[in-house]
Amino acid sequence: MGDVELMLTGLDGLLQSAWYFPYLLLGTGIFFTIYLKAPQIFYFRHAWRVVRGKYDRSGAVGDASHFQALTTAISGTVGTGNIGGVAFAIFLGGPAALFWMWMTAFFGMTTKFVEVTLSHKYREQDDDGHIVGGPMFVMEKGLNMKWLGVIFALATIVSSFGSGNMPQSNNIAVGLEGTFGIDPWVTGLVLGILLAIVILGGVKRIIQVAERIVPTMAVIYFVAGLAVVFANIDQVGPALVSVFQDAFTGSAAAGGFLGATFAYAFNKGVGRGLYSNEAGQGSAPIAHAAARTDQPVAEGMVSILEPFIDTIIICTLTGLVILSSGVWTEKHQNQFQAFDTQFVEGVWDDSDSADRTELFGLLNGGATAIQPFSGKIEVVEGLMQPGPYTLIHNRSIAEDVQVGDDDRRYTGSLNVVDGNLETAVAISGASLIHSAALTSEAFTRSVFGDYGRYVVALVLLLFAFSTAVAWSYYGDRAVVYLFGTQWLTPYRLAYVVGFFFAAVADTSLIWLIAAITVAFMTIPNLVAILLLRREMKDAVADYWEAFDAEASKEVR
Repeated sequence: MGDVELMLTGLDGLLQSAWYFPYLLLGTGIFFTIYLKAPQIFYFRHAWRVVRGKYDRSGAVGDASHFQALTTAISGTVGTGNIGGVAFAIFLGGPAALFWMWMTAFFGMTTKFVEVTLSHKYREQDDDGHIVGGPMFVMEKGLNMKWLGVIFALATIVSSFGSGNMPQSNNIAVGLEGTFGIDPWVTGLVLGILLAIVILGGVKRIIQVAERIVPTMAVIYFVAGLAVVFANIDQVGPALVSVFQDAFTGSAAAGGFLGATFAYAFNKGVGRGLYSNEAGQGSAPIAHAAARTDQPVAEGMVSILEPFIDTIIICTLTGLVILSSGVWTEKHQNQFQAFDTQFVEGVWDDSDSADRTELFGLLNGGATAIQPFSGKIEVVEGLMQPGPYTLIHNRSIAEDVQVGDDDRRYTGSLNVVDGNLETAVAISGASLIHSAALTSEAFTRSVFGDYGRYVVALVLLLFAFSTAVAWSYYGDRAVVYLFGTQWLTPYRLAYVVGFFFAAVADTSLIWLIAAITVAFMTIPNLVAILLLRREMKDAVADYWEAFDAEASKEVR
């Protein structure tokens, strides 16, 4: 696990966690917001009219209506990022991370407008007569850079597993195990079979499933989330203050949370924002390419609504639920995963201000005297014996640690090398929690009580499953671009198998893989749309000219 972690962390350091990535992502959105004169503000009302079909024309080519294309794309974005991703961002960067998620969404509304418009313009038909489109076609036909289109298509296939498949399966499994005690492999098997039934049915079944699930799950989650917020209404004000107050300074230590620097909160907030709304990633344009319209800019208008619905509304609700409930600073009993577990030299106390400073440096990449621990730790009846070490789990000092299961407590030695546990044994205890588990805990702090976990488990199941379905479609289109329709069935079968195995994987490892694969798609896509900036501006001007001409005819 140590070697795998180092390799993946290194890749992440070159991609999403690199210093340049949030500036590239936000910078692209800011540039197009200025260049196109704030379409996310001035075209917002028009976008709702387009979605409702007010300007539809009969005979337009496509496999889906504007609404179906929107729900398919939203089903790909409204998923674990809205429940687990927001929680993970706050766990890493504190309240400040939510602010940078908002910024990613606001400027991402313009980025998505641009990428969807261009992808719709360069769409094609596949061998089966279905519409195919996406950034790979833009790169090949608009930029005459097929090599870049091939790279993007490969990145899409990899990302369909890394961000669209595995995190969904894993978070569903974690949520159902924590709420109902269902073994992860059972969840993976049952949902894998259901996933196979849906995606092997082809494009139209995928669109139909998305159209039915997305509105239902959004309403359920929104109503339940408001119940939690109102139950903690006295804490909503301070929560919002902390979001803005910490935005440019980082978040101070609070409870078991040991603090985060501005740079850490900025990077993680932007990264989680991208994972949530996918603005700039190039995934949603693949869904929107299937929309029945001859006006690429009209479909671009529809996509403006996605980051607004996904992040400004749903992610904000999740963030307020977590921050107002206070659970993000509390330690909770949980099963420790190897990827999140680290032994360090010395005995450290998170209630001591000097120790907090050193621990802050350790967790945020700053200066610290803390070193990894190596040696043997004796365990008697499940209890680790005192020694010159401290166990860090989930970026917090672990408490009430137990080695082994309740019915079979471990006695013997644990071998630790460079902070990593070499002995294969189960460890549990109290520490900070993150992802879906943190959101589930927050939902118990309301009129729902412990039943709040069931609400989150149900919605997470719907959110994540629909995301996995949508991402299979994105991977489908990339496979068609690279290899043709004859490779669709092998890809879909592999996708189902990956969904099963991800259910039993390490959650933090899955999130790290997701971060890498998201950036792998995003970087070439942002470069492509920046190169086509003039073409985009001309397309918008032509759209409004034609729209005004049509409106004047109706008046006459």
